[in-house]
Amino acid sequence: MGGMPLNDMPWWRWRCTVRSALHMLSDPVFQRDVWLAGVPGYGDVTDAVYRLVEDTWLDNWSAEKYVGTIFRDSQEAALVDTAVLRVLRIMHQVGPDAPVSAYLDHPGWPEAVRAARDAHLRLATSDADDPEAPPRSLEVLQIMTRSA
Repeated sequence: MGGMPLNDMPWWRWRCTVRSALHMLSDPVFQRDVWLAGVPGYGDVTDAVYRLVEDTWLDNWSAEKYVGTIFRDSQEAALVDTAVLRVLRIMHQVGPDAPVSAYLDHPGWPEAVRAARDAHLRLATSDADDPEAPPRSLEVLQIMTRSA
């Protein structure tokens, strides 16, 4: 998101929020070292899921609805849809108040991480951003979405 042209998408703030969530959901090292360790400033799995779906309602309809506003094309939308469905399936099984370990130990979690990774890579690359950079804190996300 550092190299991301913030104003080239009409709903760029929502794009930032979705990208942040996908980034955290796609990085198992981050999940272990930050979420599982309880490092403050990054939220938890439930927070990331809510950031992924709360403003966009991607838990109710396809990301295809947002092509041209949040997502650049149908391929981005399809990858996001896949990630959302996999993550939400696990959230519904373990519960939104489950500890981080319940998500990470779920047998479907590696598949959800892979789907989030595919979406994260596509969106970051489309925004000319480094997909391998570590996820940014929620404070940085808030600063980024206030400016521009």
